[in-house]
Amino acid sequence: MKATLLIRQAVRPWLAAFTPGENVMIAVSGGADSLALAAGVALESRDLALNLIPLIIDHGLQPGSADVAEATAQQLTRLGFHQIDIRKVNVEITDGLEASARRARYLAFDEALNEFQAKTIFLGHTLNDQAETVLLGLARGSGTRSLSGMAPLSADGKYLRPLLGVDRATTIAACAEQEIAFWSDPHNENEEFTRVKIRRNILPLMESQLGPGITDALARGARIAREDADALDQLAAEFRQSHPDLIADELADLPKAIRARVLRSAIYEAGAPAGTLTADHLAPVEALITAWAGQGEVSLPGGVKVSRISGRLSLSTPK
Repeated sequence: MKATLLIRQAVRPWLAAFTPGENVMIAVSGGADSLALAAGVALESRDLALNLIPLIIDHGLQPGSADVAEATAQQLTRLGFHQIDIRKVNVEITDGLEASARRARYLAFDEALNEFQAKTIFLGHTLNDQAETVLLGLARGSGTRSLSGMAPLSADGKYLRPLLGVDRATTIAACAEQEIAFWSDPHNENEEFTRVKIRRNILPLMESQLGPGITDALARGARIAREDADALDQLAAEFRQSHPDLIADELADLPKAIRARVLRSAIYEAGAPAGTLTADHLAPVEALITAWAGQGEVSLPGGVKVSRISGRLSLSTPK
């Protein structure tokens, strides 16, 4: 039962933060990662008097998705769970299947947390998922925060990922040890998705050419990048608090890494949709500070406009 023990060790310190009687949610897709996570949480919670509530999301994107959800619920019942929430979501595909499904899934997570008055939901992302996320961030070229991967605990405390130090082979082995039947999502074999290309082609190639341990190295690099990004974010937040007027000369004195964070924060506060700003968006705003030549306003996502007026940046959104 070595793999099961590793899962239990990964979740144990996180469970200590909950109080008896508290509702704790676990997102379960039916795959090996989330079922191994659910089993580990159940085993480690036996003496903690927590109300464990698995949440199964039926995206409705594949034939038989309702049957998969029901089969997953049966596995959870066998593991000792009594209150299981299955909810079907409507995935409106606007920016690709992966991104649209993720958005619908996290919206359902938030709704469930509110309904059950739970503060946290456990997610089954593993070391392999972290490595894939780092490579996706590298491909986007969007900076340190993108390379930092997923945090074990999100900044708002809602999303908890205790298995980021556990590889996928361990979750599969844990399911085998406990005779848990898991579902293999066909989408995980579809190389139309960039993450699948990385999983099936890029990471194995890196392992074969550079030697074993690449997945661990990428995850370790993500942790270091996240620590750096957190420190820079903190410095930017402190500057924003003490310099709310965005004076161009004061911004120009900042290191570029901090200035970029200040600008992103101000633009998002002005109404740009979260996560939409790229380096290309920020470049003309940066020029208003460091290459000022009387240029006009900059238009950004969400209708946000940035202009330089009397030596300060002015941000506006449509009425």
